[in-house]
Amino acid sequence: MKNVEQVIGQVPRTSSVTTKPAGNARWINACIVVGSGIFVFGLVVSAVFAPEWRALHALQALIYVAVIVLTRRKSAWGFGAGVFVGTFWNSLGFATPLFRDGIQEVWTVIRTGNVQRPDLLLQLLAAGGHILIIIACLVGFFRTRPGTRQWGQFVAGGVLVIGYLFAIVFAAGPPQGVALFKRVFGL
Repeated sequence: MKNVEQVIGQVPRTSSVTTKPAGNARWINACIVVGSGIFVFGLVVSAVFAPEWRALHALQALIYVAVIVLTRRKSAWGFGAGVFVGTFWNSLGFATPLFRDGIQEVWTVIRTGNVQRPDLLLQLLAAGGHILIIIACLVGFFRTRPGTRQWGQFVAGGVLVIGYLFAIVFAAGPPQGVALFKRVFGL
């Protein structure tokens, strides 16, 4: 008979603590890509019709590329950035008449069949993209079974992305973007 050391020596030594978490479910990756794609589509359309927003929107699109890349690697930084950026923009929609006006535009389209303010519909679509990103990033993050360090990275990723947003709005944004931030945030 083999002794215990021989049997233990034949069993691969792995620990659930040292193994990497399972990959993201396909739907998580898909929601992050689709949600990011929807928002970037909105940025592109806006930049086509309002050239003064082009530089800001190009810099802003980089956030969504980073979120896609980092979340595919199951990075807490990426999940945090995705949750924070989506929550930030959607809460900005509640702080302004954006959502109320967008819903009114949807009802106008349903009643009349005419689109009067396509920009409002596009902004509602972008908010829907953010909802996909937020849900997928939260689920993806919790599937990693985060510890204290990952929670710190999650929050740090979110704080960094919001700091980046403020920096690019004030550095590359048109005057109306800067004025919006100043008004909403009391700066």
